[in-house]
Amino acid sequence: MAIFFFVSLASADNGLISVKSSHNVKKTGDRLENTLKAKGMTVFIRINHADGAQKLVKKLRPTELIIFGNPKVGTPLMQNSQSSGIDLPQKALIWEDEAGQVWFSYNDPKYIAKRHSITECAEVLKKIENALGNFAKMATMP
Repeated sequence: MAIFFFVSLASADNGLISVKSSHNVKKTGDRLENTLKAKGMTVFIRINHADGAQKLVKKLRPTELIIFGNPKVGTPLMQNSQSSGIDLPQKALIWEDEAGQVWFSYNDPKYIAKRHSITECAEVLKKIENALGNFAKMATMP
């Protein structure tokens, strides 16, 4: 039942998977960052886009980007198609929409594979797909 609930709150459009979060942007980002570190992933940077906009005296709803990865997983994709490096390391965009709903969005690994004609990494892509789904679940669920 919980799996159905999770899937029903996720949507995919143009290679972007978006999952509703039960938390605000900061807490969702904190939960993701803690999960990534606990799983041995490298968190390269966390960018607060709303803070950047504020420095320009512009308004932007809460929006954070977390860039993370693991060379053991990304390197085989780049060996198969070096252009995939434009989409790696992985990114999670955590943002609040105009209605106040917080979303956790990330690139669908199948879309990345199609975009870069990656042909020989089915097992790696499945691992990435499962990991990203698990990271999204850990960051967004109550």
